[in-house]
Amino acid sequence: MNLGTPTATGNTANVYLYEKKIYKVFNDSLPAYESIKEAKKQQYAHSCGLPVPEIFHVTKTDGKQVIIMEHIKGRTLGDLLTDNMEKAEYYMNMSVEVQMKIHQITAHSIEPMSEKLRRQIESAPDLEDGVKTRLLKKLDSMTFEKKLCHGDFHLYNLILSENNVTIIDWVDSSAGDRRADVYRSYLLYSRVSEDLADMYMRLYCEKSGLCKDEIFQWAPIIAAARLSERVSSEDPKRLLEIVQQI
Repeated sequence: MNLGTPTATGNTANVYLYEKKIYKVFNDSLPAYESIKEAKKQQYAHSCGLPVPEIFHVTKTDGKQVIIMEHIKGRTLGDLLTDNMEKAEYYMNMSVEVQMKIHQITAHSIEPMSEKLRRQIESAPDLEDGVKTRLLKKLDSMTFEKKLCHGDFHLYNLILSENNVTIIDWVDSSAGDRRADVYRSYLLYSRVSEDLADMYMRLYCEKSGLCKDEIFQWAPIIAAARLSERVSSEDPKRLLEIVQQI
């Protein structure tokens, strides 16, 4: 099947718009059931009443794993912000309100965050065994109410269509601590702009009642987990400096 030119390319898949549907085609290097795993997470978020694209099929095309889903017309908040930097706080505020709605949901039938983070820390390169041991001990000591967490929440995973925001890319979602989810977003923003990261943190804390210090308790754990992703645009040295705070 010739799907044409990808509309987006990520670390794990290429995304195509074909016959008014989105085709997410996974890289060959991924585990055999990666598409099923991701689709189940997205379907779970959809079942919680969140604005999430509907999954139509999970299949294979030319031997590659594919998720076929609803196409949401619109632009990401990230693209909109890039074109309208003077409206940065407006778009960031919109995103925080969406994230807080996600965090209001008590999560069931989805991967526990603690299991996901443990797996990532254990597989993270550049971490000495002693550091991993301390990180895992800290992870085990964290207590929290299990809430639905997106796991990769940022402006480019939010599509604005008319007055509605749709949340995409649920592969990293889990049941866990919203403070960890917030720090993950902060970590992603800070790679691009400290000002945007600080704006995001300020707005989330103002709206949620959380304080920055309790969110930053998760910093070494989330930075260590990020190391396992081996993202080419991420600086491992930056992450290791955060991990050393343990």
